[in-house]
Amino acid sequence: MTIDRADFFRLLPGAVADRDYRVEGDRITQGDAAQGWTLDLLPLAPLPIGHLAMSRLRVEIRLQGRDPAAVEAFLARFHRGFQRGGG
Repeated sequence: MTIDRADFFRLLPGAVADRDYRVEGDRITQGDAAQGWTLDLLPLAPLPIGHLAMSRLRVEIRLQGRDPAAVEAFLARFHRGFQRGGG
């Protein structure tokens, strides 16, 4: 994702429906090993675009104990929560 850590955490509540989650360093968790999700943030080198350098994070998502429809719904909301307007 071309986003910095501060913006990621600013947008996260809307992307995960304000669920009760925990932040431990670069890991964000909700629920437990039987039912929940984990996001791991991995900083990447900035993406150079001309004279700009865009901050980037690799976000690894793991969903536990979810049926396929729930997984699809979670991912759709997560992606929608981080969409930005184009122009």
